[in-house]
Amino acid sequence: MSSAAEMSTRVAVVTGSNKGIGLAIVRALCQQFQGDVYLTARDKGRGQAAVESLASEGLKALFHQLDVGDLNSISSSAAFFKEKYGGVDVLINNAGIAFGVGDTTPFAVQAEVTLKTNFFAARDMLTHFLPLIKAGGRVVNISSFVGSSTLAKCSPVLQQRFRSEDITEDELVGLMQRFVDQAQKGEHKQGGWPDTAYGVSKLGLTVLSMILARRLSQQRPNDGILLNAACPGWVRTDMAGQAAEKSPDEGAVTPVYLALLPPGATEPHGKFVSEKEVQPW
Repeated sequence: MSSAAEMSTRVAVVTGSNKGIGLAIVRALCQQFQGDVYLTARDKGRGQAAVESLASEGLKALFHQLDVGDLNSISSSAAFFKEKYGGVDVLINNAGIAFGVGDTTPFAVQAEVTLKTNFFAARDMLTHFLPLIKAGGRVVNISSFVGSSTLAKCSPVLQQRFRSEDITEDELVGLMQRFVDQAQKGEHKQGGWPDTAYGVSKLGLTVLSMILARRLSQQRPNDGILLNAACPGWVRTDMAGQAAEKSPDEGAVTPVYLALLPPGATEPHGKFVSEKEVQPW
């Protein structure tokens, strides 16, 4: 069992953080967060190599193997943090994928694979980890400005639902599944969806953030937990390419700002935040 000291130690967990923006977020948290910082990755070797690279910069991150695409991995990780720390203080859902612009993978496949990681796996993480978030905790879902531009390209009916204050998690999940199903039949455009699986996945993640923030406010009104969706910006990574305007460390600024909102802060909560500013939705 854990010692009382471990139970009182604050802990931050970052998914998909062996490279890119995730690694930059871990680096910043190692410098600014008072507590243990966990770099997590699907691949143990890559994750441990990333921890060692941070150690060479004089920064101490801990490694935990976590594959967001595997429910067993999520639930065993949740159990690990509950037992060792009694919960989690900061959770940053960063793991995500994107097909390149010139990728010839059929759209039907892109839709299924992209939504599986960027929306459904992130939702699984939140389902298992939200009950573990301690009072005063911070949850940041890494979304994208592509999600907002995608919203503007959806049909008026879809836009109305995605902006609605009464959309439920079940309704949102159904809409995301409908996009995948229609994409597989080549009927997504008739269904009111634009031609971007990545955009739809991030649109879904932003709306999920809003839904879950409302639920936290209702179910745990006195716990002071803040949950937001963050846009890192266009960042030079394997995913976005080298032409992007920001370095990974610059991309980490807004997510880390949201992760470290001071104790007692009441906002932002349930918002889409870019450049540290709440964006219209």
